[in-house]
Amino acid sequence: MCNVAQVGFKCYNEVMEMEYKIKDDLDFIKNETKMSNAQLAEAIGVSLRTIINMGQGKIAPTYNSLDRLYSYIYDKHYRINHVKEEIIQEEAKNKVLFHGSKFGLKEITPKGSREDCDFGSGFYLGESYSQAASFVYETNASSVYVFEGDFAGLEKMEFGCEEDWMLAVCYYRGMLDLYKESEIIKNIMAKVESADIIVAPIADNKMYYVMRKFGDGEITTMEAKHALSESSLGQQYILRSQKAIDRLKFKSRMFLSTSERKQFDTIMDERGKEIDTKLKLSQRLYRGKGKYVEEIFV
Repeated sequence: MCNVAQVGFKCYNEVMEMEYKIKDDLDFIKNETKMSNAQLAEAIGVSLRTIINMGQGKIAPTYNSLDRLYSYIYDKHYRINHVKEEIIQEEAKNKVLFHGSKFGLKEITPKGSREDCDFGSGFYLGESYSQAASFVYETNASSVYVFEGDFAGLEKMEFGCEEDWMLAVCYYRGMLDLYKESEIIKNIMAKVESADIIVAPIADNKMYYVMRKFGDGEITTMEAKHALSESSLGQQYILRSQKAIDRLKFKSRMFLSTSERKQFDTIMDERGKEIDTKLKLSQRLYRGKGKYVEEIFV
């Protein structure tokens, strides 16, 4: 049977399965709103034929049609994606993970990310829908893929909100080139490079600001750790080997509508302000405590 991890998703059934399950969502929407196809078509501003085609699954709907449908239902306060997340979590027998994509997945590979991500190349996933969506919501065609994974028996490297985690992220993000030959960095990298899976706190762009100040020697380990630990989005899973990727099973793909993306914009703006405040408080409470980055490598 064709595996979702195969490069390019060349299996026809898997290609179809990786797309949005629009028929199921449409049935839910019509049931909840008590609308007929004609009424729903008029409400969202598309043709009746478009709604019928969506329900039959014969023709792939345009982005504009999908956005009208999902924005309409989001504006009616139906949180389909969050409900799906809850159902999948409740039914899953293994770990449920989420991947945000700006333009859709064409392949899943351990070399699927930029080299300057938190832990270099890998397939990055988070523990919740909101986590994954927060990385891609600014892009029109963005979506979130949901997977279930059984990773028993694989080599796993776990980090907490600690010094080694900060050093690893700063190193892969290009902030510690001066210290790349140090034994501290070499030991951390050896553990990372030998792992099938890395499990570590997520460092989004808001937290990256704190990381940058630590990497540049402006704040200490103690100041950074407390600012970051209070700002955590949860854990991320980085699949760094084909063995790990082969353990994934696709569950769902969630559409990010314009209406929902606007809501994320508000949420992330507030998050940025919170992190700024937490950093300022940490600097006041822990100033001079811990080590500056250059002191770690003395």
